[in-house]
Amino acid sequence: MNKTTNQIRQDFLNFFKEKGHIIIPSSSLVPYNDTTLLFTNAGMNQFKEIFLGEKQRDYPRVVTVQRCLRTGGKHNDLENVGYTSKHHTFFEMLGNFSFNDYFKKEAIEYAWELLTSKKWFNIPKNKLWISVYENDTETYRIWHNIIKIPAERIIKIGDKNNSQYDSENFWQMGDSGPCGPCTEIFYDYGSTDIKSSIDFLKNENNRFVEIWNIVFIEFNRISQTKIISLKNKSIDTGMGLERISAVLQNVYSNYDIDIFQELIKSIFASSTIKNLNHISLKVIADHIRSCVYIIADNIFPSNEHRGYVLRRIIRRALRHGHKIGIKENFLYKLVPNVIKIMGKSADILKLKKDKIEEILKAEEIQFSNTLNKGLKILNSEIQKTYNNVLSGKTVFYLYDTFGFPVDLTEDVCREKKIKIDYTGYKVAKEEQKKRSNLKNKFYKNYNNNIFINDECIFQGYKKNKTKALVKYIFINNQFVSKISKNENGIIFLNTTPFYGESGGQKGDIGKLYYKKSCFIVEDTKKYKKTTGHIGKLISGEIKINDYVFSEIDENYRHSIELNHSATHLLHAALRNVLGNNVYQKGSLVTNAYLRFDFSCSKFITMSEIQKIEHIVNIQIRKNILIKIENLDLEKAKLKNAIALFDHQYSSIVRVVSMNNFSIELCGGTHTKRTGDIGFFKIISQSSISSGIKRIEAVTGENAINYLHKKDSDIQNISFILNCNQSNIKEKINQILIKTKNLEKKIKQLQKQEKKYYIKQLLENIKNIQEIKFLSHIFYNYEHILLKTIVDELKTQIDNTIIILVNVIDNRFTILVQVSKKVTNWIAAKKIMEIIIDQTNGKGGGKKEMAEGGGVYTIKLPIILKNIQSWINIELEKKKNNKCI
Repeated sequence: MNKTTNQIRQDFLNFFKEKGHIIIPSSSLVPYNDTTLLFTNAGMNQFKEIFLGEKQRDYPRVVTVQRCLRTGGKHNDLENVGYTSKHHTFFEMLGNFSFNDYFKKEAIEYAWELLTSKKWFNIPKNKLWISVYENDTETYRIWHNIIKIPAERIIKIGDKNNSQYDSENFWQMGDSGPCGPCTEIFYDYGSTDIKSSIDFLKNENNRFVEIWNIVFIEFNRISQTKIISLKNKSIDTGMGLERISAVLQNVYSNYDIDIFQELIKSIFASSTIKNLNHISLKVIADHIRSCVYIIADNIFPSNEHRGYVLRRIIRRALRHGHKIGIKENFLYKLVPNVIKIMGKSADILKLKKDKIEEILKAEEIQFSNTLNKGLKILNSEIQKTYNNVLSGKTVFYLYDTFGFPVDLTEDVCREKKIKIDYTGYKVAKEEQKKRSNLKNKFYKNYNNNIFINDECIFQGYKKNKTKALVKYIFINNQFVSKISKNENGIIFLNTTPFYGESGGQKGDIGKLYYKKSCFIVEDTKKYKKTTGHIGKLISGEIKINDYVFSEIDENYRHSIELNHSATHLLHAALRNVLGNNVYQKGSLVTNAYLRFDFSCSKFITMSEIQKIEHIVNIQIRKNILIKIENLDLEKAKLKNAIALFDHQYSSIVRVVSMNNFSIELCGGTHTKRTGDIGFFKIISQSSISSGIKRIEAVTGENAINYLHKKDSDIQNISFILNCNQSNIKEKINQILIKTKNLEKKIKQLQKQEKKYYIKQLLENIKNIQEIKFLSHIFYNYEHILLKTIVDELKTQIDNTIIILVNVIDNRFTILVQVSKKVTNWIAAKKIMEIIIDQTNGKGGGKKEMAEGGGVYTIKLPIILKNIQSWINIELEKKKNNKCI
């Protein structure tokens, strides 16, 4: 009987446990303390610091089953998923590690024993081939002399393009980090014997599949051209669980192993296709595993960084679901299936099942309309293609207008063998960017036509007042040589202490002055590299080339600084409470309050808000010195400084640190110590779009004033309710209960009243030829009750025209009901048109029912009376025309 995938996983752990290895749990898919990686892509990621000698090892021998994701950079398998038999976005990496303990000989012997011994995997020895790094003679000798592998089955792989250490058998995690030569073990799926290494290298029909890679970590790559030796040598191995499962279960494709087949069958059951080997089934099966594990590690769909990768995978899966006829939301329904098939690896999924389902479902609903519209347009445009090339403008139009991802367009085109005009796409994108820049380039209250190719030196980090040269003056967007008293304009200087609005921080206010001239600065904006001081001259005049003193309003700036420093503390506290998936999406820092937008798909509870507040206020009370330094960007990354992922930074960046609690790249101004903030209070939280939350808060004096107002409001409420502040809640609950009881009584009275009205109305029915006519005006009645009265009357009389009016506060609403048989002669909509035409009201409807209303007029009773005459005339006309 073949081993199940879950059994194979456990056997691997058990084998190395017997060899003295400690079983270490899988680390997160989000690499810890490593800015060089988007996701964990290998088993050794969590041990990188140990390999580099930066961290002491707890155990010399370790074995893991590591969750891995390869969707970008050097290791990107996304485009191959579904189209090949061995590639996945998410996979499990079986790995054993030695930290300066055993090295090449033992590592190779352990691998050979596990793979070939009858007690374990029992793979025939003649089915295994070996590759080694050409310059690694020691490894070659171990395989040939000790393990007794024939020379013809050991393949030496050299460097490419005469570039040292650039070989398929020289392993490295990324562009930098631990690396070293490796030896790979291949399984031969062929049924005929071959002895030539040339046949192996040709690998026709993908006969040979790599199943295990043993890396000898003995170097550290500093850069593309620099590699140094490590003091301690280590072993890093990796064997894909899905690949070895395929071998041991006697199938060629990873998608034919037990866990994938069970998942594929559940997807197949929801589709309209008949082919269980359809590519889309494989894509969805792979992608759903990626999605659930990414979300389990607190990454949510967004438009950047890791969140974008998740969104891309989800949308690709949805597109393939659409392709095989799945019309309803389906991804979230697969979560229980994934948990079922993954065995012990699903423990993390079980804890977060509801959260995973909620996020997947929300993303599916959000994207479903985009997918349907985009595919319809794309398929139509593909049919119009010339020389099988899709226009770049079309690709950009789909993305810009409908939000249809470019990678999905690429996916569809690849399947249909259509090429994309990428040059045309880039041109269209750049044109749109230029249009957007023109719209947003200048101060919004002016005519958007100021352009100054000059620089203004900002001295506001250290000075509040400077002497500066006036270089440009604009009035009504026109360049002028001077500005006079009572004129509004923008003044540009060669240097300034005024902070121009950027990074969410509001611009400074203050004054520019010299002798009798004074210009009040009401706002400060950035114009590329220069700064515009926007305001009004209240005395004298200022001319080009004049020297003026520029002085900010220190109290205004200080209030902004308190809120800006508090924003950094808030960001750190949010990540502390809600998880590291929280990233800034926007901010506004003013002198009065701060606003912070961030990624978060869950509802934030009041207890979490209070915890966030508490954490921020603790940091304020610690009175931490706020450290500001200019660092090389790479050094800033090593400090784990938080940055905006869609922002382009220069090589030197400004880092604002509050101990290790908050470290961010920031160009804004800050207070000297956290204690200066005084007090922090969140005043509101809201959701501004899917997956984006907003918090507004106040600090210092404004926070105190806010609490004073709240106290005052509570005191006034308690006075109105005639109770103590301590039992307001109890008093309000009593009022609510009393109100509900009164509402019940009112409904009972209205029910009795309705019976009375119906009886009265039935007694006042008038006959207009064969039609029963009924009209009545109610005063201060609920409109909804008119409908219930009409419904009741309909059951008691046939061939009727009913007009009910309700008058409240000098306005009226009207309801017209006509029996179905009567609509052949008189329509409710026509009656409504006559009434609203004569009352200047509004309304409409259909043949049987119409509604309307307007300002009450004393003519209304007369109009209703005249309606009776009009009905009579209309019926006579129908008779004469033999319509009755």
